[in-house]
Amino acid sequence: MAQVINIQPITRIEGHASVSIQLDDRGEVLDSKVRFMSLRGFEKFIEGMPAEEVPRVVTRICGICPWQHHMASNKAVDRCYGVDLPPAGRKLRELMQTISHAEDKILHFYFLAAPDFVMGPDSHFSVRNVIGIAKAHPELAAQVVRMRYQTKMILEKFAGKAIHPHAGVVGGFSKPLLEEDRKEFLGKMKEMLDFACFTLDFAKTQVFPKYLDAVTTLGVIETGFIGTVDDAGALNFYDGKIRLMKPDGSFTDFESRDYADYLGEHVEPFSYGKFPYAKCWDEGFSLDVHNPRGIYRANTLARINVADRMATPRAQAELEEFREKFGRPAQLTLLHHWARLIEEVYACEHAVELLEGPEICDPNVRAKVQPRAGRGVGCVEAPRGTLIHDYTTDDNGCIVKANLIVGTTHNLGPINLSVGQAARALIHDGVVDETILNKIEMAVRAYDP
Repeated sequence: MAQVINIQPITRIEGHASVSIQLDDRGEVLDSKVRFMSLRGFEKFIEGMPAEEVPRVVTRICGICPWQHHMASNKAVDRCYGVDLPPAGRKLRELMQTISHAEDKILHFYFLAAPDFVMGPDSHFSVRNVIGIAKAHPELAAQVVRMRYQTKMILEKFAGKAIHPHAGVVGGFSKPLLEEDRKEFLGKMKEMLDFACFTLDFAKTQVFPKYLDAVTTLGVIETGFIGTVDDAGALNFYDGKIRLMKPDGSFTDFESRDYADYLGEHVEPFSYGKFPYAKCWDEGFSLDVHNPRGIYRANTLARINVADRMATPRAQAELEEFREKFGRPAQLTLLHHWARLIEEVYACEHAVELLEGPEICDPNVRAKVQPRAGRGVGCVEAPRGTLIHDYTTDDNGCIVKANLIVGTTHNLGPINLSVGQAARALIHDGVVDETILNKIEMAVRAYDP
């Protein structure tokens, strides 16, 4: 008799989602759906607000990556008002966003993903969590907590808040960086860089090799990719052109303001989230597991696929090793974890680079602004993918229209496809147990939704 298997909630992710797997009367997977049912509504309720207030409001979209929403929103309003930033103001924005990336990747790898690998995907759920890791590796756990705390405290000491920030302002940044703070933060980020390099080496030697079978089989799909690159084709979290890559590795670059010419947004009845797709590929949208159309992925794996290179030396060396093993573009879903740690090294290296330049302490951090009618698109790379804020203002500088595409939204289609592949590979003759269901969840957790 046909049955439906529900996984609700999906555990160790940063949001709320469920999986529904429909079996046929033979116990084989007939269909699967990943449902995201949390309605945010920000696109509508910021309408009418003075645009300069919006960057402080949209941080509430996500408590995990509020800095990315803060930066993208500020960039969008800058462009509505036609303002150019002083160099130090831009650098401070980029520094805060980069440090928040470094903290976020430590959170995901050690707190959310590592229990599957360090404790094992078939371990009991009572130990397959961060507490289990802390008991098994107490010294490492203590170091993880200290490193994460250290990056949070940099953000809080300088910007006033580590979560829901308001230090970025239209036209730049709210205050300059003092020399004594620059030196202190530089020392802490060098320490964080050493830990990032240790983490990647630990994962490559002690963690990933044990689960190559899972990496090569679980949630595997073939898609395109999206990410941001600078003029030299290097990965950039804060600014650059958007690069949309097809599954065969060919790609198109475009300015963020033109995103609607290249990306479409589709709605499915089973989810509140929008499903972006590659409109410019002229193949429409389909989640058919046998013939998906218009599907691309964002997030860590996407960014290191679309980038020609990394802009910092240690991260570049790691990218070269990664590509020797997996090619370009790499398609294996669980490689998001490996790519995430390469980005962790890059984030720490780049933060050190920014802090080593004394010009970041220039007191000129904010340009004068004048509210006006206009349209502005602000784009940054959030940990979970390319983040787009698109605002239109009236003559008083108030929001009359807004459209947002957040990082996880790009991946709603791919997540559904990866879960479908995992379920079909693991469930046969109606046999389902905790280990199988956890492995299906692992296909979701790779995207860190």
